[in-house]
Amino acid sequence: MSRETDVFLSLGANLGHKSASLALARQKIERLERTAIEAASAERITEPVGLRGQPRFLNQVLRLSTELEPAALLHRLLAIEQAMGRVRAVRWGPRVIDIDILFYGRRRIDTERLVLPHPEIWRRLFFLEMVAEIDSRFLHGWDEYGREEG
Repeated sequence: MSRETDVFLSLGANLGHKSASLALARQKIERLERTAIEAASAERITEPVGLRGQPRFLNQVLRLSTELEPAALLHRLLAIEQAMGRVRAVRWGPRVIDIDILFYGRRRIDTERLVLPHPEIWRRLFFLEMVAEIDSRFLHGWDEYGREEG
C-alpha cells in the first residue's frame, strides 16, 4: 500500500466551542491508523456559505499523509463527525464539526458518496488560501475550475 502525502482536509465548526471542536477533530484524525497530520493552516473565521443567518464558522485546513484509500478515509472522517455530535439536518446548516476531503493528491473521483477534488473548493477562496498557506506549490497546475492545466 502506498502513502499519499497530499491529502487536504477542511475542518469547520460554527456551534459550541469552535476552537475546541477543531482541536478535538485534529486529535481524532491524528489517531487514525496509517495516517499523520503533516501540516495545519491557521484557524480562520469565515462567513457561512450557502445558508445565511447562522453563526460564522471557524475553519482550518490540514495536510495528511495516509495509506487509507479515499473511501476508507471518508468513512472514518464521517465516524469522527458522528462521534462529535454532528447532525445533518439542513444542507450547509449549522454544525458542531464538519470534516471534508478537499484533495486526495491529484486523484479525481466522482461517485455518489465522494467527489474529488471537493466540488465546492473552487468557490471557497478561503480554503484555497489555506491550502496555499500549507503548501504553496500544490495548487500550481490547477485552473480555477479544477482542471489540470497542461
